[in-house]
Amino acid sequence: MLLGLVLVALAACSWGTTGSAMTLLAREGTSSPFLVGWARMAGAAPCLLLATAVLRPAAPVERHWSLRDVALTAALGATMAAYQVCYFWAVPRTGVALTALLAICSAPIMITFGAVVFLHERPRAPARVALLLAVTGTAMLLAGPRSLDRLPEGFVLGVFSALGAGLSYAVYTLTAKGLLARAAPLPLAAATFTLAAALLTPVLLLEREIMRPLAAGWPLLLYLGLVPTAVAYLLFGAGLKRVPATAAGIATLLEPLTASALGVLAFGERLGAWGWAGAALLLAALILLARERAGNAAGGAGGIPRGPH
Repeated sequence: MLLGLVLVALAACSWGTTGSAMTLLAREGTSSPFLVGWARMAGAAPCLLLATAVLRPAAPVERHWSLRDVALTAALGATMAAYQVCYFWAVPRTGVALTALLAICSAPIMITFGAVVFLHERPRAPARVALLLAVTGTAMLLAGPRSLDRLPEGFVLGVFSALGAGLSYAVYTLTAKGLLARAAPLPLAAATFTLAAALLTPVLLLEREIMRPLAAGWPLLLYLGLVPTAVAYLLFGAGLKRVPATAAGIATLLEPLTASALGVLAFGERLGAWGWAGAALLLAALILLARERAGNAAGGAGGIPRGPH
C-alpha cells in the first residue's frame, strides 16, 4: 500500500506544477492557452497510445460500441480540451495558487451540487457539510489580501475561467463514469487526449504566430505533455491498483497544495490569512466528499472515477 500511496502522491505533485509551468511560459512570451493546452495533449497522446500497445490493458467489457458511446468519447475529448484552455487562460490572471484551488477543488463540489439540483439526489449529512464548507471556503479564498478597487486586470474573468475549468472537469468525470464500464481506462485516456489535441488544432492554426512561441517555450511545453500528463497518469493508474479509493482521493489533495506552495514560494503570490483559511475549508470539504464517495461505493453505489487532470 505504501508504494501505491507514493505513486499517487508523485502523480498529484506533478499535476500541481502545471500552473507554474504556464507562468514561466508567459514570461517567455508563450502565453496562448490554446498552444499550451494543445502541446500538453499532443505530447501526452502518443505516449499513452504507445503504453496502450505495450501494456495491452484488459479488453473492454463490450467490444461493440453504440453511437452514443462514440458521442460520449467525443464529449470527453471536448471537455478535456475546454479544461486545458480555461485553466491555462486563468493562471496569468488569477495566479497559480488561486487558479489551482478554484479549478481543482470546485469540480467535486460541482458534481455533488449537480446531483442535488438536476438528479434530485438527497445527499447525506457529510455531503451537505462539505457543500457548506466549500462555498464558505471559496468566498474566503476570493476575499484574500485584495480590495475590490485594486483587483488585478482580468482577475474577475480569470476567476470565472478557473471555475469553468472545474465545470469542464466535472462534466468529464461524470461522462467517463459510464464509459469506464465498457472500456479500459488507459485506451480511453489515450483516445481522450488524442481527440482533445485534434479539437484544439484548428483553433491553434487561427492564431497569427505559432512558431515563435513554440520555439521559445518548447522545453516547458514538452515537459507539460510528458511529466504532469502522460507519466503522471501512468503513475496514478499504477498507484490506484494498490490503494483504496479513499486513500488515493485524499493523496491527490497534494495537487492543489503543490500548486499553492509553488505560487507562494516561487512567484511571490499572497493568499493572506483569509485565503489560507478558505483553502483549508476547501480541502476539508474534499476530504469529506472522498469519504462519502467511499461509503457509497462500499454500499454498491459506485464511485466517480478520476480521469487525467
